[in-house]
Amino acid sequence: MNLRDKIRTVPDWPIDGVMFRDITTLLLDPEAFRETCNILYERYKKMEIDKVVAIDARGFIFGAVLAYKLDVGLVPVRKAGKLPYKTIRESYTLEYGENTVEMHIDAIEKNEKILVVDDLIATGGTISAATKLVEKLGGVVVECVFLVELPDLKGREKIKNYNIFTLMEFEGE
Repeated sequence: MNLRDKIRTVPDWPIDGVMFRDITTLLLDPEAFRETCNILYERYKKMEIDKVVAIDARGFIFGAVLAYKLDVGLVPVRKAGKLPYKTIRESYTLEYGENTVEMHIDAIEKNEKILVVDDLIATGGTISAATKLVEKLGGVVVECVFLVELPDLKGREKIKNYNIFTLMEFEGE
């Protein structure tokens, strides 16, 4: 199965000029969803990982599955104002605006090995902010994983000091 074929492209969303890569079509296909989760689990099942950090919102889907299958904790990174307890925060720019993400101050312990999960890397702003949050709390990022990478937007450059794994790329389309 070609998982890339399961990703829908939505032109001009959320603003003109953006080619949005919609993973909901992959999620609707039980075989594609299962295969995606299995590929990710097989990659990480033998790595030493203490927690999975999942980025709001679509990163939660795959992060939760991985945390469950790896038998480790799940740490949500949420948009500002969504977490109920004391947080640390990091602001960033993305391809169509600015945003801030937060993590609970007690989510990660010093030297814990962390897998950071999101559905897509574009400009690298969100993942860069998430890795900074992990490190502020003393965690060690083992790898950053994405279903989709948009290499034309050079997001990888913002996290070039980390191990990066992506399942598929969409270049200039």
